[in-house]
Amino acid sequence: METERKINSILKDVLKKIQPPEKDLKIINNSLARFLIDVKKKIKNLKINAEIFVGGSFSKNTLIKKDIYDIDVFIRFEKNYKEISEITKKIIKGIKNPITVHGSRDYFKIKVSPIAYIELIPVIKINNPKDAENITDLSYSHVNYINKRIKKNKKILEDIMLAKAFCYANNCYGAESYISGFSGYGLELLVYHYGGFLRFIKEMVKIRKEKLIIDIEKQHKNKQDVFMNLNSSKLHSPIILIDPTYKQRNVLAALSDESFEKFKKVCAEFLRKPNLSFFELKKPDIEKIKKYAKEKKYEFSIMKIETNRQEGDIAGSKLLKFYKHIKNEIEKNFEIKKTGFEYTGKKIADCFFVVKSKGEIFVSGPETKDKENVKSFKKIHKKNFVKKNRVYASEKVDFSLKEFIDRWKNKNREKLRDMSISELSIKN
Repeated sequence: METERKINSILKDVLKKIQPPEKDLKIINNSLARFLIDVKKKIKNLKINAEIFVGGSFSKNTLIKKDIYDIDVFIRFEKNYKEISEITKKIIKGIKNPITVHGSRDYFKIKVSPIAYIELIPVIKINNPKDAENITDLSYSHVNYINKRIKKNKKILEDIMLAKAFCYANNCYGAESYISGFSGYGLELLVYHYGGFLRFIKEMVKIRKEKLIIDIEKQHKNKQDVFMNLNSSKLHSPIILIDPTYKQRNVLAALSDESFEKFKKVCAEFLRKPNLSFFELKKPDIEKIKKYAKEKKYEFSIMKIETNRQEGDIAGSKLLKFYKHIKNEIEKNFEIKKTGFEYTGKKIADCFFVVKSKGEIFVSGPETKDKENVKSFKKIHKKNFVKKNRVYASEKVDFSLKEFIDRWKNKNREKLRDMSISELSIKN
């Protein structure tokens, strides 16, 4: 009972902190209004058959406080239009200087005030979800569904904001492949389904190995029907959340087991020992980590990784993939005591490693019957021995992590190029 009271008190405090200030909302509303007038005028002048609607968290009143806000605006074209990204580019030409975000369908990011960007997304007007050419074509029905069910329910709206803030603070918010977490729409549906934030996280903690299937509108007869009707590639997530607007779509298809396990862990910790810090974005305390490394006589390094791919989901995914790869390479020669990865949101990621040298490693060679390769192996590795019909060699690890990275980089320039990495360097 005491814990429950403490949790409710914390959630009230969190709500005060995460609700966008009135001055921010005023700036956004004014900037958005001016932008919509300009775009509508251009659409009319170009005689384009399209309509505009505002989507995302802003339109559903579930926007949480940020330094920079992204407001989703959709241009909804009639079905007969092709190359709608190119048409959208023509519409905004001369209005603003957009950043083109490349993807399965290009969209545009436009700065409209010091605190807000508009993400202008071209979509096709559809009546049947099966006609969607792109996932964004479903956005209109997503906004309508959420608004129809919860727009007037202040408690659920607030609880959705809490869920977003909680997931964001614990690096579980976002369907991008470098996060593999909960999408905003997914959280809105889950909080609505469970009737609140607290009930939602309590239910998540209970989930074990078996997949959870949530079909809010009961569009499928049973579990077997779900597995029969959904694409197999969309069934790997730990939770299968049927899109209420399209029964053949899993809203949480991007959620990975790793992200979900991390999420469940923080949910359990919060319920056991509730604290405001669970809603605060955690960044590694580099000075504390450096001190720890010094006390233990471990080596500490911060690395900068840069990609030549487009910032956003593509860059983040490439950088995370390379971080995992270089981590595996480092583990061959060092014990990793602490490590971390942070994608900055552009084309750069920072990662840190605290390592202890293994001192000596053993390299596996060919089987003894492979005479020719045994000879070559022994020529390279002078300290060798035979165990269970295979040749092995011992090698000293008498180099630092920095030296290892420099050597690895020089030997693997082609791999760096193949993995779209333009820079790898030690910062400290």
